[in-house]
Amino acid sequence: MRRRHHFHTDHAGHSVSVTVQTGHTAVVEVLVDGKETGYATTGGDRPVNVRVELPTDPPTAVTVRATPGPGIPRCVLEVEGAEGQVMSPRPY
Repeated sequence: MRRRHHFHTDHAGHSVSVTVQTGHTAVVEVLVDGKETGYATTGGDRPVNVRVELPTDPPTAVTVRATPGPGIPRCVLEVEGAEGQVMSPRPY
């Protein structure tokens, strides 16, 4: 059964949102400031890293680590030189 989970955080003045669609193949979509900038799939509950850039000057490379399962998915925003930031689940 497929189900969508939404996550969000703000970093360096930019909005980072993630949708994780669970199922046999998990689909991860990353939006920065409302624009899709990253996409990945993974089998089952295997974690996946999606690399994207924040539109700063110069651009900031970040990685979203999505873990589809087991259980409720989790997402962490990773920025070089900083501790990972757990992304908050959104109910919409």
